[in-house]
Amino acid sequence: MSSTFKKISLKVLLIVLPLCGMWQIGSASYIHAKAILAQVLLETAWDKTVHGQQEVKPWPWADTWPISRLDVPGLGIDRIVLAGASGSSLAFGPGHLFGSSLPGQQGNTVIAGHRDTHFRFLKDIQRGELIQLQSLTGKMIQYKVSETIIVDEKQTEYLANTSENTLTLITCYPFDAIRPGGPLRYLVIAKQHKPDIST
Repeated sequence: MSSTFKKISLKVLLIVLPLCGMWQIGSASYIHAKAILAQVLLETAWDKTVHGQQEVKPWPWADTWPISRLDVPGLGIDRIVLAGASGSSLAFGPGHLFGSSLPGQQGNTVIAGHRDTHFRFLKDIQRGELIQLQSLTGKMIQYKVSETIIVDEKQTEYLANTSENTLTLITCYPFDAIRPGGPLRYLVIAKQHKPDIST
């Protein structure tokens, strides 16, 4: 290999490598900026919702809307809960499982989220932990965690309606799995422990 070819190759490499690095940094910055903007739009849509508007889409092409706010004060967690648990909803926040009770209604409210983003905190929840849900009308419903369990995805009895006001949070398990979508689910089950309190 001639020394001229080596010099040209080195120059090309010195130009291409920094450009590739800048491209990767730019892509990561774009995704991060998009996530921040989405959260601002979700907050705005939630604010309009608790002030009486219905099904406020955070952006015009959204196929979901905020239906609740979930807080875990002991862990510093604050999440906007979206209508539906489809992949497009769960990309932006935890999603309420259609068919389960709405926050503030009698029964079992089921909310799903991704184990590596919005529901990663579930691994740190302990029995007795306080969880608060704000309903569409602005009422705050308080729950205390009664148990955490690992089940097979086919064990759907935990998603069924209950006579006792219950909150069921569900995510994939294990939390550190390399491949998503395994058969196990991690459930946090909490029971309403105080009457609704208005905000």
